[in-house]
Amino acid sequence: MLAASAVSLYFEDGVTTGIFSAGVLTLFVGSVIFLLTKNHKKEIKKRDGYIIVTFGWLIMAFSGTLPYVMTGAIPNFTNAFFETMSGFTTTGATILNEIESLPESILFWRSLTHWIGGMGIIVLAIAILPLLGIGGMQLFAAEAPGPSSDKLHPRITDTAKRLWLIYFLYTLIQTLLLNLAGMSLFDAINHSMSTLSTGGFSTKNASIAHWNDIPAIQYITIVFMFLAGTNFVLSYFAFKGRFSKIFRDEEFRLYGVFILIFTFIVASIVYFQADFSISSIAHPEVFGKLEASIRHALFQVLAIVTTTGFVTADYTMWTPFLTMFFFGLMFLGGSAGSTSGGMKIVRHLITIKNGILEFKRAFHAHAVLPVRYNERAIPQSIVFNILAFFIFYILLFIIGVAVFSFLGLDFQTALGGAASTLGNVGPALGGLGPVFSYDMLPTLGKWWATFLMLVGRLELFTVLILLTPFFWRNR
Repeated sequence: MLAASAVSLYFEDGVTTGIFSAGVLTLFVGSVIFLLTKNHKKEIKKRDGYIIVTFGWLIMAFSGTLPYVMTGAIPNFTNAFFETMSGFTTTGATILNEIESLPESILFWRSLTHWIGGMGIIVLAIAILPLLGIGGMQLFAAEAPGPSSDKLHPRITDTAKRLWLIYFLYTLIQTLLLNLAGMSLFDAINHSMSTLSTGGFSTKNASIAHWNDIPAIQYITIVFMFLAGTNFVLSYFAFKGRFSKIFRDEEFRLYGVFILIFTFIVASIVYFQADFSISSIAHPEVFGKLEASIRHALFQVLAIVTTTGFVTADYTMWTPFLTMFFFGLMFLGGSAGSTSGGMKIVRHLITIKNGILEFKRAFHAHAVLPVRYNERAIPQSIVFNILAFFIFYILLFIIGVAVFSFLGLDFQTALGGAASTLGNVGPALGGLGPVFSYDMLPTLGKWWATFLMLVGRLELFTVLILLTPFFWRNR
């Protein structure tokens, strides 16, 4: 917030006092709580971990509303909380209709909530969720801190520092490249923070489509969306020159294959069937229809799979099949250990492998056939955990659709809204499509959407377990 106030001072956008006051207030409250609790035992048990993660994210979201409210940029608290939760969970859904009219410091703060949330997710993925046994994230513990030869560093804090350094370096490189490609430095900084966090907030009403006449900007964003949706530990291995570990990683290989196949499908349909004149694809004749089809297809596939949510075109206007296709991609997600949301590729991979083994077990009832991942046998408890995650995810999605429908949304909008918020995607379908904002949601709908964002971002069980009576009863 203090950094945003410095931006406000530089641009003289008239809200310096409001943002600075928000920063000072947050710092004061945090300092008081720190002083009151500094003598408490620092030992954290598993139960404490669930509480700290969930309530830490909630406190972050409530304090994050202060710059919006105290500057008058978003005076309505519900809207401010929605925007903040969407930022920190890197969902990228917005209630704002005129983004370009906001002060520069508020735009910077929006992007910064993404960047902070993205860093927080990396720490959760490598340090906390594996210890809590959340949704199969123990698998990631084998690639990060823990009893494995693949660990980056034995200490969690040192591991986090290394991954944060990579995160910062990627952001810096993308900023420089976008600036060289034609973005202003301010826009480049904001879009880099949104890309590496797989968030999707933009400084323009049209998102990346604002620069549709500069393909280089889209290609740069494509590269960094791909990197952001990849396990950040693999980026560490790349910097260390250990490329064999990257290409041996099953999740990475499947992630790459998915992107190529989905892009081929979308590009083929866009090239042969889509009407470019109504698809917000600017000047296809300048660069060639084939190139434009491939570029926009690759961009939108990556934006949805990695849950970044940037748009270069209104994909719901391409064909009805592609509308359904992108809806399905909202359930995919990026890699474990990335900043992307969604179910994660590794869970799909383990589920598919377990399903195939069930056919073999049907013929060999007494055979021991463990599910293997990266040439290691996976404990059955993790497989059960992942299957439970899928069941709860789909169940929560169905409930999400039902609640949105009850609040008055049409079926397509309710479907898209539930899938997008739970998967932290951003743009959805119908009235919540790429060219619309979430402002049309009723007040209760916005609060329900923020709940789905939080649950989806924190791997479901982290939040849902707090809603069970036995969690609080068995102390």
